[in-house]
Amino acid sequence: QVQPVESGGGLVQAGGSLRLSCAASIRTFGTYAVGWFRQAPGKEREFVAAISWSGGSTYYADSVKGRFTISRDNAKNTVYLQMNSLKPEDTAVYYCALRSGIQTPKTSGSYDYWGQGTQVTVSS
Repeated sequence: QVQPVESGGGLVQAGGSLRLSCAASIRTFGTYAVGWFRQAPGKEREFVAAISWSGGSTYYADSVKGRFTISRDNAKNTVYLQMNSLKPEDTAVYYCALRSGIQTPKTSGSYDYWGQGTQVTVSS
């Protein structure tokens, strides 16, 4: 069973930074694309960023482009989401998800394994 685990969430003031981590204890972590999604209260889950299995391709939602950076360290079975210049509208539960294979989708339904989420709260 593949079980991603997110960490690094918390409370931060607007303009601040946080780094989220997504780890999974599987030998084949390097063969999985990883996506970050978020869900704010009363809203649908939305795509934030994704990275290909090799790390060679990255994708971002327009709302976070230039502020968030996704990266991965396959030796540590971990994907990171560096979030800078945070805004109150970034407040949400952030989830990471894994998908085996060469595709790096932006749709939540395309991912197979999900973490439990980590809360990010940005105060104004």
